[in-house]
Amino acid sequence: MKSIYELAERAIGVFGTFDSAEHWQLGFQDAASPVMEGIINLHHDLFFFLVLVLVFVMWMLARILLNFSATKHNTPSGTSHGTTIEIIWTITPSIILIIVAVPSFALLYSIDEVLDGVGVTVKAIGHQWYWSYEYFDYVNPTSGELQTPIAFDSYMIPEDLLEVGQFRLLEVDNRVVLPVKTHVRLLISAADVLHSWAVPALGIKVDAIPGRLNQTGTFITREGVFYGQCSEICGVNHGFMPITVEAVPLNKYVSWVAEKLTA
Repeated sequence: MKSIYELAERAIGVFGTFDSAEHWQLGFQDAASPVMEGIINLHHDLFFFLVLVLVFVMWMLARILLNFSATKHNTPSGTSHGTTIEIIWTITPSIILIIVAVPSFALLYSIDEVLDGVGVTVKAIGHQWYWSYEYFDYVNPTSGELQTPIAFDSYMIPEDLLEVGQFRLLEVDNRVVLPVKTHVRLLISAADVLHSWAVPALGIKVDAIPGRLNQTGTFITREGVFYGQCSEICGVNHGFMPITVEAVPLNKYVSWVAEKLTA
């Protein structure tokens, strides 16, 4: 049983940064990977163009309503075409789309890139309604043989068992522990129906499909605890299979792996 002091420390985030949705939140969660930083930057860049287009269209509508109202012009205009303006409003959106497409494709290809020198490989398997995880590629330092993969299931903690500072519908009994500043490869699949492994702070959202192995990668830039949920409607308990990723320094991750392998 933890003391009140320990629970209070956990509640104020002394033991880590908690990245989760907040009440009435409109923006993104804080980025914890280069991909998420790119997504946020692309979003802000797109909004620049959206605001320009909105202001221009609203100005044009106001001008039309004011200058071409029935009270000012009782006789309909005989003009039916304007070649110059038609060329302008055809070419200008095309140029804007090209400008938007360049960073969009760059970000898309960076997300789909297969990483070299992967340090950690984790397989996530979706079930109704929980996740199971397997860690591969660990070698016995004495014999040089591959160790049995670290495998465990991750279930949501019921509301009546939550501690102070824990989040309802987001906490799990076994977290995914990953090292910071290390290339991580994620292999994602499902055992029964469609699921989706999504962690907003890491910019990851990958479908888990039965009989198919999807792959993505991440590079966590800071320590913390990052929350996600299954983002595919997978059944009656779809909203009760959260994902919790705990990013720790490499030395703590090595200690965690050694403890799991020993156990």
